[in-house]
Order: sequence, then structure tokens, then C-alpha cells
Amino acid sequence: MVRVSGGGGGPVAAASGHPVAARKAAPQRTCVVCRVSTDKRTLHRIVRAPDGVIRYDPTGSAVGRGAYLCGDPACTALAVKRRSLQRALKAPAAPGAESAVEALRDALGGEAGRRDEPPVRRGSGWRSPRSSDQEEVRTG
Repeated sequence: MVRVSGGGGGPVAAASGHPVAARKAAPQRTCVVCRVSTDKRTLHRIVRAPDGVIRYDPTGSAVGRGAYLCGDPACTALAVKRRSLQRALKAPAAPGAESAVEALRDALGGEAGRRDEPPVRRGSGWRSPRSSDQEEVRTG
């Protein structure tokens, strides 16, 4: 008779009896404008290099302090206006933030967050309506 054991008490594959490798959780990052937290690979990284230059990092692996944007046109428009990138990158007098956001807009197709369009919140930026937000609430 053969006894099948998983070893360290972890999960065991039913068919083979070998321990199952635990899956690593994907790293999470937060958009500096809308504060939506999601997988690192779905966000766009702006980096301040050690020499102080701010640029768009399409690979997500450049050396330096990074800040993430979700790519929503409203977020790219507000990132410069609110100085969210400068605050996240700890670079208050950084002139390269606007050019980094422009490079991100170009990478997204050129139409994301044009300056002549007013920013519009879409998706997770809207909160769900509450009954107190309505004009008239009737009970019973």
C-alpha cells in the first residue's frame, strides 16, 4: 500500500499526489489621480530618474521613483492640473511632468485627455447614488 502525502501540509494535487505550487499574487498599484487600485501591468508608469528627469516609462522597469496613471483621459488631464504626479514623484518643481503625460497620451493613441476637451469622469470615478442624493424620497 502506497501512502500519498503533500509534504509540508500544503495543497496536494488530487491526480498526481504532488504538492501544488502556490500562485504569486500580482503586484498592485494605485492611480495617483482617481486612486483606483489594480494590477501593476494595467497601469502606466511615469518615473523620476535619479538625475531628476521625469519621463514616461512604457516598460515599467526603469530605475527611479515611479507614479502610476490608469490611462483614463480624465486622469491624464487632471494629473498635470492637480500636480498629482509632482507630489507622487516628490519633485515639486519638475517641468518634465507635462511632457511625460504628453508621451503617455501619444502612446495611448493621441486622443486621451486633450486639453481642449473638459475632463469627464467615467467608470469607477463615479460613486453610486444614495437615496439622500435624490430630490424626493418617499417612504411607506
